[in-house]
Amino acid sequence: MQNIAEVYVLTDNVEIADAVRAFGGNILMTSDTCGNGTERCAEAVPLLATPPDVIVNLQGDAPLTPPHFIEALIAEMARDPSIVMTTPVLRTSAPHLAKLQADRKYGRVGATTAVFDVRGDALYFSKEILPFYGEAPKSAAPVFHHVGCYAYRPESLVTYKSLPVGPLEKREGLEQLRFLENGIQVRCVIVEAQGREFWELNNPTDIPVIEAILKKEKLP
Repeated sequence: MQNIAEVYVLTDNVEIADAVRAFGGNILMTSDTCGNGTERCAEAVPLLATPPDVIVNLQGDAPLTPPHFIEALIAEMARDPSIVMTTPVLRTSAPHLAKLQADRKYGRVGATTAVFDVRGDALYFSKEILPFYGEAPKSAAPVFHHVGCYAYRPESLVTYKSLPVGPLEKREGLEQLRFLENGIQVRCVIVEAQGREFWELNNPTDIPVIEAILKKEKLP
């Protein structure tokens, strides 16, 4: 992957740490009080000898996130130094949107959608399907699946750690809403699947779906 200097696994779990060390990975141990991945990244910043220009948070419930999504986030931040945080959004195809709609229909808390302005700055993230869309389209829909991956400037993580959890973050269970509730820009970067199938682990029923995709795409 381009422009990645170091990779760490952040965890408070000794078993996970031991497993990562067994394959030669780098570990940063964080406390068990972190409420989400962004808080964990914020806690890890002081543990680094030198703060990097950008920190990428690749979350464990999104194992199908392809490398080019991460590269797109880094490229956007390099293009515009004023951006403090980026996150990928993927336009849904008709079958993809149908899967989101099925989760809602059967009462499952599924994937997150994002709505954003003409610059790409987020207006809102939700576990509901936004914007409203009626019947499933025949082709691509104007609905964007938010991919649970983030890139931050180190200073934005320092700020995040000092902010209180707001009512929208509590209601939706979405960590990135803490930025929006406090007037901090979140840039949505539109990414293309490039032949890859994307889905996240939100429910037990997602496990066989993800395992099938991993097998089909011959991913480790």
